[in-house]
Amino acid sequence: MRINRPSLFSAILASAFVWQATAQVLAPAEITDPEMRALQESHLDDLHAITTALGGHHYPYHFSFSRKLDLTERDQERNDRRSIQFDRFQGKVVLKITGNYFAAYSAERMTKEERAGRTWQDVMLPILQAAVPVLERAQAPDAFALEISHHVIRKVMGVDTESPENVVLILPKASAQRLMDARDEAGRKAAVLEGAAYLNGVPISFWPAAPHEVPTVQVSSLKSVTAPINTPAAPAVAPASPRSAVPISKPPEAEYHDTIARMVKDLDSQAHFVPYAPPSFMAFRGGQYLEIPITTSLPVSDPGSQYKLAALAFDLHVAHLIRAVIAYFKDTGDFTGINFSTSVRLAGARTESEISQAVEFILPMSALRSYVDFDLTGQQLINAGIVLINGERVGLDLQTAEAYGRSPE
Repeated sequence: MRINRPSLFSAILASAFVWQATAQVLAPAEITDPEMRALQESHLDDLHAITTALGGHHYPYHFSFSRKLDLTERDQERNDRRSIQFDRFQGKVVLKITGNYFAAYSAERMTKEERAGRTWQDVMLPILQAAVPVLERAQAPDAFALEISHHVIRKVMGVDTESPENVVLILPKASAQRLMDARDEAGRKAAVLEGAAYLNGVPISFWPAAPHEVPTVQVSSLKSVTAPINTPAAPAVAPASPRSAVPISKPPEAEYHDTIARMVKDLDSQAHFVPYAPPSFMAFRGGQYLEIPITTSLPVSDPGSQYKLAALAFDLHVAHLIRAVIAYFKDTGDFTGINFSTSVRLAGARTESEISQAVEFILPMSALRSYVDFDLTGQQLINAGIVLINGERVGLDLQTAEAYGRSPE
């Protein structure tokens, strides 16, 4: 059950919704990534068509597109509503949409799955129903990335307190199209489970799921998220990832759950983990790799080729994390290796779209242990593993890339 506080203020906002539709799309000039800016420009009419379609939709409670989440209705009136834009996430191009849904759910009467599921039904599904058909024949995006904030009411020492919760859905475009084609609830559920959903950064299902229904995430790399979804870099249409889309057999998730949670808590200030994409195991070439999504910020003075950015990301960030991470698996770590999947951004950029590259360092555990023991150099460690830039495998020579901005294959 939800608790809502209707107001004259809400009615005024709702009546103004339609004519404000064009103000809900980010202007291309504000996007610094050239490829994303070009996509925003070429699809501007499509994006406006989406907001126009949604302008006529009646939500059970007031909803507003927003660049900032967790706002009150009054604060929303003073904040930027231009939240619809093309962006990057884990090596894929996404259509990113964020907003605030001004409904308050009772924590005593609704489980977290029911709260997330209600926001999915009330807000996310209508957004996808408006957006997917418009972009059905377009080459982009690869996926849809939605983040919606709602509120939850809990009793603390007998007093009602209200706080925000953020629901994130990353849905591949093919899955979104299957969602549109589904004729019943079972079909819609199956399509959504092909993506990934999070509540306050923790994986969740909009429906209570049996263990065998845990979804496999098929979106490779988006960008980092703090409040709105700020995603990483990739080409306009990223190539298919070489990793397997099939879940690995008997993944050691349960065995390492507490260790990973402790690592994230202890190292977050150093590692800059992606809030809604916690470390998890992935299948790659028949092995089991712990994928650790992180964000790397480089000084504005460091822009260069994709090779230079990747080399700097390793030397200035990833290399400093390796010993700290391996320490948590010193006496165990019987999986194949670790994938440090970083979204490289330039610090101090003018807008949210400051992502430059999505880089993955997929490194075998044996080589990582040798590096920790100072038996391998950073270059030898990289040579023992695989480096992906925007989903493509590359050869990476650290010294050459940093000096000349290139890396010979």
